[in-house]
Amino acid sequence: LCNCSTVGSASAAECNSTTGQCPCLEGYVGLRCESCAQGFYPERRSQQCRPCGCSPAGSSSAQCDDSGKCQCKVGVTDLKCDRCSDGYYRFNETTCEPCQCNNHSKTCHSLTGICLHCQENTEGNHCELCKEGFYRSTRPAHTCHRCPCSTVASTGTCRIQPGETAPRCDKCKTGYTGPNCNQCDNGYYNSDSICVRCKCNGNVDPARSPSVCKPDSGECIGCLYHTAGFHCEECEDGYVRDPEGTNCTKKEATLGPETREFTTSAPNASKATSFSTAVINSTLSPTTIQTIFPISSSDNSTSAFADVSWTQFNIIILTVIIIVVVLLMGFVGAVYMYREYQNRKLNAPFWTIELKEDNISFSSYHDSIPNADVSGLLEDDGNEVAPNGQLTLTTPMHNYKA
Repeated sequence: LCNCSTVGSASAAECNSTTGQCPCLEGYVGLRCESCAQGFYPERRSQQCRPCGCSPAGSSSAQCDDSGKCQCKVGVTDLKCDRCSDGYYRFNETTCEPCQCNNHSKTCHSLTGICLHCQENTEGNHCELCKEGFYRSTRPAHTCHRCPCSTVASTGTCRIQPGETAPRCDKCKTGYTGPNCNQCDNGYYNSDSICVRCKCNGNVDPARSPSVCKPDSGECIGCLYHTAGFHCEECEDGYVRDPEGTNCTKKEATLGPETREFTTSAPNASKATSFSTAVINSTLSPTTIQTIFPISSSDNSTSAFADVSWTQFNIIILTVIIIVVVLLMGFVGAVYMYREYQNRKLNAPFWTIELKEDNISFSSYHDSIPNADVSGLLEDDGNEVAPNGQLTLTTPMHNYKA
C-alpha cells in the first residue's frame, strides 16, 4: 500500500512501486507528502502547508516558523519582513536605512525618512533646527536653549552671531533696545518693567538730550523754551504763560505802590499812558488790563507788565489790609487807654471837711494820704494840728477840733 497523505499528495493510491514515493502537491515533501516544503509552514487549523511569503529583501531566509513569521534582517520587522522597524526608513531591495534625526527622535516616516516627534525643543525634517524662541548652543553641542528675549519687548527669537558666545534677540519692539531687548530706548523710561514714552510736552529736543528723560523715573532732561518741572509743564522763574496758554514769556514790568507808566505798541503807532496803581488794583481785573494794554509777541515770546503773578499781588494787597486793620485797632486802644488815664487823673484823692458839733474832721478820698499835712488848709492863726491828724480851731470864745 502507498499510504500517501490525503492532504499533501496528488493521489492517495498511487506511489512509486520501487521507492514508495507519493506524488506530492506544491509545498509538501516527504515519502508520503506529509511534511511542508521549505518556504511553507503548516496551518494550525487545517494542517495544510501555506507559503511563508517572506520578503527576499527584508528576510534573511525564506523559511518561517510554524506561525508563519519570517526571519528579518536588522532594521526590518513585521510578519513577512516587509516593513522597516522604528528608527529606520526606505525599504528597498537591500535593507532599511536608519533615521537621520540627530539623536532628537527615534522614529521617522518609513518611506520618506522625515523625523517624527522631535524632542528637546527641536524641529525640521531631521530635527536639525531649534523651535521658535530657542537657539542652538555649542556647549553641549546641538542643544537648544530658550532665548533670553521677552515676547513683550521683542519677537522672542534670537541667534548667536559669528564670533559671539551669547545670543542676541533678532528684533526689539518699539521703545526697547539692548542685546536682549531688556533696556528702554531713547525717549522711553522704565515703568513697572515696561518701557513707556517720555512725557515732556514737546519741550525737549532729542538732538540735545538723546535720552529725553531719565530712564528710571521719567523726569524730563533739558527743558527748553523757558519751561521747567518734572514733565516740562511749568514756566521757569521769571516767566509766565502767554494768553493762549502755550508759550512761556518773560515778565517785563512790576506793579508797585508808585504810579507806573505802561507803553503799548502797535504795528504803525505807539502810545504811552500813565495809570495810578491804586486805580488799577481796585477797578481793573487781569483780563481788563490785558484788554487795555495789548501785549505784542515775537518768536514765541510776549511782553508782560507785572513781575509778580496776580495771585502774589492779591496776597500782598491782603497783607496790607491786615496791617492797616491792626494799626487801626492799636490806635483805638491807645485812645481808650488815654481817656481812662484822664478819668483817673480827674478822680485823684482829695480832701473833705466834715463839720461836727465840736470839731472838723478831714479825710482823703481813697485814704491814700493818711499822713498828709493839713496845716495849711486853714489860714487861721489859731489853728493847731493834733497828733492824731485832727485840726483844732481856736477862737476867742470856743475851741474846735478837727
